[in-house]
Amino acid sequence: MDFRLTEEQRMIKDMTRKFVDEAVAPKAEELEARGEYPYEIMSRMADLGMMGIPFPAQYGGSGGDWVGMHLCIEEISRGEVTLGGLLDVTTSVVAQELYVFGKDEQKQKWLIPMARGKEIGAFGLTEPEAGSDAGATRTTAVRHGEEWVINGTKQFITNIGLSNASIVIITARTKARREGEKDVINTFIVPKGTPGFSLGKKYDKMGWQQSATHECIFEDCRIPAANFLGKEGKGFAQHLAVLETGRISISAMSVGMAQACLEASLKYARERVQFGKPIYSFQAVSFKIADMAMHIELSRNMYLKAAWLKDNGMPHTLEAAYAKLFASEMCERCASDAFEIHGGYGFMNEYAVSRYYKNCKILQIVEGTSEIQRLVIGRNLQ
Repeated sequence: MDFRLTEEQRMIKDMTRKFVDEAVAPKAEELEARGEYPYEIMSRMADLGMMGIPFPAQYGGSGGDWVGMHLCIEEISRGEVTLGGLLDVTTSVVAQELYVFGKDEQKQKWLIPMARGKEIGAFGLTEPEAGSDAGATRTTAVRHGEEWVINGTKQFITNIGLSNASIVIITARTKARREGEKDVINTFIVPKGTPGFSLGKKYDKMGWQQSATHECIFEDCRIPAANFLGKEGKGFAQHLAVLETGRISISAMSVGMAQACLEASLKYARERVQFGKPIYSFQAVSFKIADMAMHIELSRNMYLKAAWLKDNGMPHTLEAAYAKLFASEMCERCASDAFEIHGGYGFMNEYAVSRYYKNCKILQIVEGTSEIQRLVIGRNLQ
């Protein structure tokens, strides 16, 4: 087994790390305090080609792979995790669903500007009565001539409230074609600004303040029949397929934030003097840091394996679930240990570890909770 990165993958990692150190990390505290999305940073990410890494040049990408994409997500999340979330939703989920299941005209219209970073996308699966039980979708789509009429509500939708968001890809129930058959779930592209599509409240969250999260409300929302995405009756399966990649992305985000916890803890432990010497010299501190470093490396290896399997067209359902579950729970432990190493200063907003502690827990919820990951793993071990 060869664990070396390719030259292109190494270049992506190094480029992103340099960009984060210079343009992202120094502004992260201010961005969190203001709660405003960093459009200028997003524009620079687009100029560097970050949104289109795994897609071919004909669709606005750079022809890279998913290992390179997730190395980018890890490094971005080390500086500001909500920017990792932007890449997860836009690239790993929405753009991928367009690329894998979309018709060429749909890719030309929506994928190309997304891969180039000129627009971003949103993913509409969760509803008030359909969270982990995503198959309980109640949003409906009814065919009227050359249009689909959509009614329903999606919640906790990331990105759609931002000015450069262009579409939300949603699931909706449609009537069975033949009498006696069950209704099915299909997938639809709903452009922002479509009559009958409005944003509900912006959620007041404990963290991720600069990430826009809204309700999406559909009231007799009419879209062209051409906005039907993928195959009849396969919409739910399509959403679940791209969510596997989303789980790898959450793993990379978790590793990035945990790495930031490690770097902050190392710096503080070397500088903080108690009882006449740096606190790193005490095993109670150095052992915590050693455990952090070990768990981060194990998590990194797991998400890279899952991404490598995807790049090579091999099954990766289990590996994606392993990676997401282990890394997201590992990240919370690292954030807690970093907080404790900083002592009272960890509770102060001027120290980054307080932000990491607030922002880590949601990684165990999005793209499938820890309980759902254990369910997926258990089912695949039978």
